[in-house]
Order: sequence, then C-alpha cells, then structure tokens
Amino acid sequence: MRIPLSVLDLAPVARGQTASDSIAASVALAQRAEQHGYRRVWYAEHHNMPTIASSATSVLIAHVGAHTTEIRLGSGGVMLPNHSPLTIAEQFGTLEAMYPGRIDLGLGRAPGSDQNTTYALRRDPAASESFPQDVLELQAYLTGNSRVPGVDAIPGKGSNVPLYILGSSMFGASLAAALGLPYAFASHFAPSALESAVAAYRRNFRPSEQLAEPHVIAGVNVSAADTMAAAQENLQAVRRTMATGLFGRGRTFTDEEADLLLTQGAGQHVHSMFTHTAVGTADDVRDFLEGFRKLADADELIVAHQSPTTEGRLRSVELTAQAMESAGA
Repeated sequence: MRIPLSVLDLAPVARGQTASDSIAASVALAQRAEQHGYRRVWYAEHHNMPTIASSATSVLIAHVGAHTTEIRLGSGGVMLPNHSPLTIAEQFGTLEAMYPGRIDLGLGRAPGSDQNTTYALRRDPAASESFPQDVLELQAYLTGNSRVPGVDAIPGKGSNVPLYILGSSMFGASLAAALGLPYAFASHFAPSALESAVAAYRRNFRPSEQLAEPHVIAGVNVSAADTMAAAQENLQAVRRTMATGLFGRGRTFTDEEADLLLTQGAGQHVHSMFTHTAVGTADDVRDFLEGFRKLADADELIVAHQSPTTEGRLRSVELTAQAMESAGA
C-alpha cells in the first residue's frame, strides 16, 4: 500500500525574487501536489526571516484554497504562543467555512522567532508554558464547547477543524498522546529524538473523539530530479541558503563564500538538519523514503521539496509521487 504523501511548503523567497513571486510559487506547488495525489499541503509560521513568506499562515492558506479544489490545506504549524486561542479558532473556523472538509490546524509550541521578534509580536516569552491549556481552549472553541463562559468562536464554533500537535521532542509526543491527537515530528530539520518520541507517542496514546488510533506524520526532505547530479546541485544550493540565513549575520554571500561557510561549523549544523534527506532520481528517492518510513514508524510522510527554483520543486513533487506510486503498486 502506498504511504500517503503530503507537502510542507516554507514559501521560500529566492535570491532576486519577491514575496509575490513566492506566493505564486506556493499556488503552483499546491496545484501540482493536488494533481499528483498528495494528501495535504502545510505552511509553517515563521517571523522576521527574509527568505520565508509564510508568516501570515492563515492568509496564505485562504489564497491557495481559492486556486485548488480538493487537497487539504493547513498549518505546519501555527505557533500558538504567538496568538490567543480564540483568534486562531476564528481564523481557522473561517477557513473551514470557506473550504469545508479541507482545513487542518497543526500547532507548535516554539515561538518561531527570536527574542526581539517575540517582543514585536507583543507576546509574553513565558506563553509557551501554557501551551497544553491553550490547545484545550482552542479545541473547545472549535468543537462548540467553549471553556470561556459566554464566548464562542464565530466562525469556528462546531467546525471541528482537526488539530495536530507538531514537535521535535518528548514534550509534543507526550501531549499528542495524552490528548489523542495526531503527531507530526519535525524530522526534516530536528531529527535527533525521532525514534524515541514516536515510540513514546504510540505507547502512551489515548483514543479521543477526533482520533481512535495513533497517527504519525514524519517530516523528510526530498531533492528529486531527473539526474543525481541535478538533485545534488539543487540540494547544495538550498544548503548554501540555509547556512547563510542562519550564520551569515545579514550579509549577502556568493556561492563560493557560502560553500566556505559550509566547510566550517555552519556546515556541521546544516548537515545535521538535513539528516533525513532523499536525493537523486525517482528510484533513489523511493528507496530512501521506504527506509525512512520504517525508521520513523510513520503513517504519513510530509515532504519538504528542496530546490532553489520553483521549477525544481515542481519536478521534485512529480518525481516523488511517481516513485511512491510504483512502490505501492
């Protein structure tokens, strides 16, 4: 049986491009994923990052929803400490009213930004400590069982938008298990606790109204191209962007300077982030993803397609779908 595939779209803003270009690319990516049978596309909330255009996650979902017909769309995730539960319930309740049966709400605990950006968001740095309580408050708004007397999410009340807990540690695994929610592990950039967290989630899972059995979504990077050389070149370009974004201190780097950065400590960090990465032709990608699924004990894979160009990501979407279709045949 073919494992369900989904897409994680970071809405990258490539060198020389604008946010408008990035958003147009996100529409094209979702359309291509829909054509090739992917289950869902998720967008991650990040702030103050010049190479990522998905900060207003719900707005981007609304736009992509208008240009697709059936693929599920959601957050991977909304960083709940940055928002009030009522606000998110209203936003995703509105999305569900616009695109019934197509909306997911993935929730993360990390602020998704640095300390100064946290201040600019007007959030309390300690807000993440109340994450479990905020998840329950949000869930109550969406199910029509508000925990705040006299306050309902309109739209949102009774929409039952499904919740997903995102994480890269035992905390998220434990919370998802206790609440009976699906668990998405961020192994595409934080792989170290993957196996232990998934095992703990499955071991401690308690059925809920939303979910009868545990469901694990594992993040994985893919750079698929028509040749191994092209796939490796695409991945190296992404690695350069990652290194300069994390360690470049706002400077603009040439490719040669970025490659030099990758030979230093930055390279070790980026290499660790890309531990789970399928690179190569369709056959190479199929072999890697089949092994990764077993390692992660995953029910679904969510793929971050790694290429510096929109055309490269679209081709990676196609090749990966074709590869996994043949694997499930």
